Amino acid sequence: MLRSREGNWHYRFKHKGREYTGNTGLAANERERRNAEKIAKAAKAGVIAYRLAPPECPEKPFVDAAAEFLRWAEMVEYRSTPGTWQRIRVSFVSLNVHFQAEYVGAIGASEIEGYKDWRLNTTRVKEITLRHDLHALSLFFQYAQKQKWVPKLHNPVREVSIPSDKDATREHVLAPEEEKAYFNRARDVKDRQGRRNLYDLGRMMLQQGCRPEELMVLKKQHVNIEKHQMLIVAGKTKSARRTLTLTDESIAILRPRLDSGDTDWVFPSDRKQGRPISKLQAPHDRVCRESEVSFVLYDLRHTFATRMIESGASLPTLAAILGHSNLRTISRYVHPSAESQREAMEKYDAAQNRRKLRAV
Repeated sequence: MLRSREGNWHYRFKHKGREYTGNTGLAANERERRNAEKIAKAAKAGVIAYRLAPPECPEKPFVDAAAEFLRWAEMVEYRSTPGTWQRIRVSFVSLNVHFQAEYVGAIGASEIEGYKDWRLNTTRVKEITLRHDLHALSLFFQYAQKQKWVPKLHNPVREVSIPSDKDATREHVLAPEEEKAYFNRARDVKDRQGRRNLYDLGRMMLQQGCRPEELMVLKKQHVNIEKHQMLIVAGKTKSARRTLTLTDESIAILRPRLDSGDTDWVFPSDRKQGRPISKLQAPHDRVCRESEVSFVLYDLRHTFATRMIESGASLPTLAAILGHSNLRTISRYVHPSAESQREAMEKYDAAQNRRKLRAV
């Protein structure tokens, strides 16, 4: 059976009570229907052939397989984009806890559904976090196929629903009182070397609009105080590599960090020598509880984007600053306040009245 999804023909069929789905990679139009049907037929034939004579796969415990996958992801696949590897590594903390010593080949769609239920209802994460987990797990199964830990067609993540971008998008912009309460408390949180990592990184996100992982892996050599510039080299896409103009507050934060000569990193880890910090979730959660506010660290980037638009920045300019290649993505970040929308309408109404007077 063929169906149109996201502009392509996708196939879906059942064999011995199990459902199989896949993307043919062909455009969903009548001209490509026959070719898509051939691909679907070949996929079904492959499944039947495997079921008749399944290849032998090693009984690989999930935690062992995950360790090999993460090592490959860090050193090979995402070597030039450490931010991507960091997100995958964070997802695998929970994946390892849930699947532990279970054999990789024994994990199917029902086990993935169990993981979804555990994450949403027991650990109570947001859907955006679950989405990241499932995408990381799908990449893992693609790697597992290449290592022959699972059959060639085995990727159970494709058989479950994943929260969409629309459902998973966070839309929280900090109010001034939330910002004040949070940073008043974050100012007192220091690492073992006395550095205020949470406060400094959070303030720079509000000042520059960076992703947290971009600042975590920032090197001193990419900061030029004299020119008021900072080069972002680690990101999800080519457009994420960009040069940002530093604000006065960012310079005040960066200057003492650049003067410390014991590391190449702007935000060095106090636990792993020669490495940058990799997460701030625990101190962030604690500060949120103690200051009685609720948001995720990434919302500081949303807040920056909204304030930039309200200050008069154009969408193309904001896209370049945030490191996005298109304007469609920007809409997820910008949430103008009711007051800002009211002021915009008043300016529009005044401009309309001026045009009428000129016409008379």
